[in-house]
Amino acid sequence: MRYTVLLLILLTTYSYGQTPCVNGSAAGYPCQGYDLQSMIPFTDMGASNTNDSWGWTDPLDGKEYVLVGLDNGTGFIDISEPTSPIYLGKLPTATGSSVARDIKTYSNTAYVVSDNNGSHGMQVFDLTRLRNVTNPPEIFTMDAHYTNFQNAHNLAINEETGFAYALRTDTFGGGIHFIDLQDPLNPVAAGGFSGVYTHDAQIVNYNGPDSDYAGREILLSFNGYDQDVWIVDVTDKSNPQAITNFNYSSNEHAHQGWFTDDQRYLIMGDEADELSFGFNTRTIIFDLTDLDNPIESFQFFGNTSASDHNGYTLGDTFYLANYAAGMRVMDISDIENGNMTETGYFDVFPSNNTSGFNGAWTVYPYFESGNIVISSLGGGGGFFLVKESDLSVDQNELNNLVSIYPNPTTHYLNLELDENLILSSVNFYDITGRLVKEVQSYDTIDLSNLQSGIFLIEIDTDQGIVTKKILKE
Repeated sequence: MRYTVLLLILLTTYSYGQTPCVNGSAAGYPCQGYDLQSMIPFTDMGASNTNDSWGWTDPLDGKEYVLVGLDNGTGFIDISEPTSPIYLGKLPTATGSSVARDIKTYSNTAYVVSDNNGSHGMQVFDLTRLRNVTNPPEIFTMDAHYTNFQNAHNLAINEETGFAYALRTDTFGGGIHFIDLQDPLNPVAAGGFSGVYTHDAQIVNYNGPDSDYAGREILLSFNGYDQDVWIVDVTDKSNPQAITNFNYSSNEHAHQGWFTDDQRYLIMGDEADELSFGFNTRTIIFDLTDLDNPIESFQFFGNTSASDHNGYTLGDTFYLANYAAGMRVMDISDIENGNMTETGYFDVFPSNNTSGFNGAWTVYPYFESGNIVISSLGGGGGFFLVKESDLSVDQNELNNLVSIYPNPTTHYLNLELDENLILSSVNFYDITGRLVKEVQSYDTIDLSNLQSGIFLIEIDTDQGIVTKKILKE
């Protein structure tokens, strides 16, 4: 006996805030493999532009928040309902507007620096205050103001040690300014490192392949127009030690980089090489098996000429903010053999894919939910939230025993099971994973209260659960 279930879908207009990537587009944004969860233009946050961004997850309830750098302050967005984010308000800049602002977090506290040449210093904001916003958007005040430097282009924090590193400040010759965050709302100056003109940095408690530095606090300094990279041991804040510095081919602006999870490889971008040399997007990979002797391993070239900006690794994936080409996603599982493969993208700047400085400034891929933040500079920019498309192909042979058709559909679906399966229940989920319909009977099912777009159908049988994607065109 075969089961046939007619699922009637009466569909309403699909909201702009939640749009699947279908046929290479989501709400007019070119895409592959990533759906648009929501978008808030910077104009809706009372700003004229967007720059950096970061994330914070409240340990109390697991709610996720985005911290967005604006030209005139820092915006806070509640994304606990990712398709209906709430702009909670803004912490205004401490000085004038700036094209570059950077935000990082430690111990439920946000730290904000600005490249404005005034006396901005570092703003300190208690993120737990976001729990109690009742009438958004609010104008927030800072909880503390660190003024031992005036301006900084970037900020890096080692959350394992509780130290912040302000970069390209007016102190230490444009080098690295150390700050002790052990008392999060009362930061204390802790020294610095000069001799470099640092643009950005990553700091880790080192557990990589070079046993000479096991357990040390290691800083990678990307030195912008000095065109090189330094590796510095900052374990002793009163006496930081340079390990080595190194260059690379066709260097122009050593911008930013990130270790792979095993701390063997450094994946780095040069922000200006595409403009200067006419490359397609170039990413340089270094083998840091020996921290004293870095080796340029190989180069990876993208599919467009767009300039690269900030990139981050998570497991076997590298997420790159690729300015006009948007977010580009690479598989780095075979990096040891000199291989990277682009597996998807979401282009937040559809006008073009040329070199220059409009489009994706940064990505934040570290939320447990899988939601990814893209902050975008220039016309049409702002806050974007995307998520990998869930094709929901089941992981076992049951998939071949269950079929649904037509898919894509316009009005209804037929569900057929092999005669050896017994159907228990059918549940529907939206693409955020939220249960929208729990079905106990298998007559015609009315889904008229749901929006159109992508749904996941979970089919529970006596031999296991099969999950498939339903797409309404």
